[in-house]
Amino acid sequence: MTKLKTKRAAAKRFSLTGTGRVRRNQANHRHNMTQKAQKTKVGQRGTVIASDADKKMIKLMIPHA
Repeated sequence: MTKLKTKRAAAKRFSLTGTGRVRRNQANHRHNMTQKAQKTKVGQRGTVIASDADKKMIKLMIPHA
């Protein structure tokens, strides 16, 4: 059987926590920031934990993480 390759795009966007959950960045925080409310921008900071449905797909793309 061949080696499992990591999808490099997924490896750059997601990381696993110590307990195996998937951490991702917040969306909608790249451009057009002047049109967004301060409350919205503050809420977009940092990272969040991906949902369980997304976690299954992401772990398939990052097999060795």
